[in-house]
Amino acid sequence: ILLLVRNPKDVATSFYHFSNVMSPLPSYETWDDFFVAFMTKKMAWGCYFEYLSEWNKYTDNENVMTITYEELKENPVLGVKNIAAFFGISLTEKELQNVVERSSFQSMKKNSSKTHGSFGNILFRKGGVSDWKNLFSEDQNKKMDKAFEECIGRTKLGTKLKYEIYCKA
Repeated sequence: ILLLVRNPKDVATSFYHFSNVMSPLPSYETWDDFFVAFMTKKMAWGCYFEYLSEWNKYTDNENVMTITYEELKENPVLGVKNIAAFFGISLTEKELQNVVERSSFQSMKKNSSKTHGSFGNILFRKGGVSDWKNLFSEDQNKKMDKAFEECIGRTKLGTKLKYEIYCKA
């Protein structure tokens, strides 16, 4: 199992934009309204911190590889090499470069109408890291940090995310 996790602040930011263009999901008039719903576990797919907490139980399982979105953005070649090794797949240099190129956000966004139809425009927005800084107030940032620490901060998965989010920022 490949477990891809992401900075909870960017998850919230992405889900906010996603919710506001997906008519079956509740939409939010303001970011502040969404933030309250996110932090009080009123999301359509549950609480991200609880999701991470559940997956933390499996981080030592040899059949589970955890990688962060941030790691893949920072060094996609190394990320693909590690994923291939985990699954026991040997790649030539040309195959490796092909996978890296075709799995880049830009490539997936460009091909999204072919791969996901009209839904592609909704799924592929920016694909960046730290977009949360455009929405979060200082108070919201502190609240999210506190919730992160309380829920998963001292876990193996929490430590991995913290390193990627705070130590490399």
